[in-house]
Amino acid sequence: MIGARLIELVRSLWRELAKFGVIGVVNIIIDMGLYNLLIAGPMPTKVTAAKIISGSVATLFAWVGNRYWTFRHRRNRPVHHEVVLFFGVNGVALAVSVLWVAFAHYVLGLDGKFWLNFNAMFGIGLGTIIRFWAYKQLVFRNEPLTEETAGQALAEPLQREDARQSDRPA
Repeated sequence: MIGARLIELVRSLWRELAKFGVIGVVNIIIDMGLYNLLIAGPMPTKVTAAKIISGSVATLFAWVGNRYWTFRHRRNRPVHHEVVLFFGVNGVALAVSVLWVAFAHYVLGLDGKFWLNFNAMFGIGLGTIIRFWAYKQLVFRNEPLTEETAGQALAEPLQREDARQSDRPA
């Protein structure tokens, strides 16, 4: 009954989280790979700009992956509305990541390949927490339930249980 709904909710969350994680791993490879190419090549003294570029390219991949795989089962808003929300959320997450990289590099003086990569990954981690919450709550959320629909959703498992019991021989 209610336990079955709870189990289904946990399974649904787990599936979304797992898919979000796969997209995230590929995104990290894109983001960190491009970041390292830029700081090792044409932008060795422009770590903040390199992070903005690499994060922006990774965000384009994330849009496609999350829209058409992770959250494809959710009733979505019109695409143009969703795109604005998606890139807005990613802009905030990218800003958090870039601010951390800039703070660690320019204020804390953490320099060198290890620290640049460590702080870029740490910034990505901070942004990922923001992104997952915001994608579920703002960007790819289900259409709001009305009171009637919510009541039906809660009553449905009870109705199925009643139907099973009435099918049993007395």
